[in-house]
Amino acid sequence: MKNTPIPRSLIDQKIEEFGIQDFSRATIREVKAIAAGAEKESGVEFIKMEMGVPGLSPSQIGVEAEIEALRKGIASLYPDINGLPALKEETARFIKAFMNIDLQPEGCVPVTGSMQGTFASFLTCSQCDPQKDTILFIDPGFPVQKQQLVVMGQKYETFDVYHYRGEALREKLESYLSQGNISAIIYSNPNNPSWICLKEKELEIIGTLATRYDVIVLEDLAYFAMDFRQDLSTPFAPPYQPTVARYTDNYVLLISGSKAFSYAGQRIGVTCISDTLYHRHYTGFDECYGGGTFGTVFIHRVLYALSSGTSHSAQYALAAILKAANEGSYNFLREVRIYGERAKRLKDIFLRHGFRLVYDNDLGDPVADGFYFTISYPDMTGGELAREFMYYGVSAISLMTTGSQQEGLRACTSFIGDHQYEELEGRMELFAKNNPVP
Repeated sequence: MKNTPIPRSLIDQKIEEFGIQDFSRATIREVKAIAAGAEKESGVEFIKMEMGVPGLSPSQIGVEAEIEALRKGIASLYPDINGLPALKEETARFIKAFMNIDLQPEGCVPVTGSMQGTFASFLTCSQCDPQKDTILFIDPGFPVQKQQLVVMGQKYETFDVYHYRGEALREKLESYLSQGNISAIIYSNPNNPSWICLKEKELEIIGTLATRYDVIVLEDLAYFAMDFRQDLSTPFAPPYQPTVARYTDNYVLLISGSKAFSYAGQRIGVTCISDTLYHRHYTGFDECYGGGTFGTVFIHRVLYALSSGTSHSAQYALAAILKAANEGSYNFLREVRIYGERAKRLKDIFLRHGFRLVYDNDLGDPVADGFYFTISYPDMTGGELAREFMYYGVSAISLMTTGSQQEGLRACTSFIGDHQYEELEGRMELFAKNNPVP
């Protein structure tokens, strides 16, 4: 029997209690709960890399603005379903400052986190044309977005972009779009979980095909400008955050307050609809609502039914954060660079002990160090590795749950403490000794 930091019997018991037959399919929440239970019973601290939750203090600019708004009594008022005017205006200005894209404030709509933004976008896109009833994922991606479609009873297709970078993406995308049933394409950039970043050429391919096949692109920017290989932090000056918005008018940008601004607890984000798309009428809306445009349906039908607006005080917080970033008085990326520094240290530990990076480059450029990275180990599936890690007090999720076809794990840097690098080094040294590479 291998000597491990946590008794194998304890982990096996916890997994059995959850009724998990195939650990490669264990959800983020299941892995988290099993790790918490094993940590409590064993007394061994887990090195937790399964949850993509920010681990930094919130922006004080946002905190102060929200407190001030609450003191003025705005908690007694329903927020305008269209959104706080100041937040809409600063969002449009932020998109110009950091993406160099012109967008009217009208289409910048506050949502209860990007999770609500994607749910509302999926629903609205699926109602545009009865013949287009399927969402296409460029994977790997955030597992819960597929769960959203399951909840609303919508269809989806998916492919792993691993083998389809660069020009190869064109033919692969067209093989789906040419069928005529795709209403929208979704991807994240930087990518959760792989941290790959689609290049301008790839975004041009996506945008060109979206226009040709009349498909809407949902660009998930949860990790806005967090490609730390280049400095994207100067407002109104290049380089800018790459975006499909340069190549099509059929787009929705999903901007989150959670990661880049460390404001996750207040559930605030902004869904940004292109000027053209906002005012576009689709025949599918006639049957559902008796008319409407994409923007008005998104706001006054879908969002209104979901939440009747977004937290009033949190809108003041995000408006203040974006205003400071736009004016150059707040460098929001400086605070989150620590995620990249952590990733580099963690990758070095794993690589020293026989692991390899799964998604390791962007068209020849080494993938950035950031919020996530992906690892594998010789002769182990992602599920086997995820389970084996638990015996060593390390928790991560299998890439299978993200839509990836590659064997390995997604690791998140957000909860890593300074004292844990040395501990991880020792545990991975033992792991490699117990699991020698042939």
